[in-house]
Amino acid sequence: MRLHDVIPQPGAKHRRKRVGCGESSGHGKTSCRGHKGQLARSGAAIRPGFEGGQMPMHRRLPKKGFSNAAFKDKIETVSVDDLNHFADGDTVTEASILEIGLVTRTCDGIKILGDGELTRKLTVNVASISASAREKIEKAGGTVVAAS
Repeated sequence: MRLHDVIPQPGAKHRRKRVGCGESSGHGKTSCRGHKGQLARSGAAIRPGFEGGQMPMHRRLPKKGFSNAAFKDKIETVSVDDLNHFADGDTVTEASILEIGLVTRTCDGIKILGDGELTRKLTVNVASISASAREKIEKAGGTVVAAS
């Protein structure tokens, strides 16, 4: 076998569709676009959901229910294990958590969750704290202040 004997598998190569190259090409005159109309024009684009001027489905159906998602508080979470970044005896507040970079996004509050273990004695003062996190902080000799 020589290099010139190597051929691709049958069906692996396709000829490019040559539109607009005369009547005998099979794709001449209207170039597979039909006669006139919006889709025959260059630059034609119909947005998703457009129904040709008919009242679209998303406007025909009644609106129902209420979503409070836009007004929901954005609560970021921090694990108990992450609090080991603080020095022994420090007071942990939302400002100090933001300062050392445990939470980077803007939020309405920070909640401490009980994942991992705490090896430092800390005073924690945040918006909310889980029961397991409170237990682990107190077990390590720390205190939780004014958390709901």
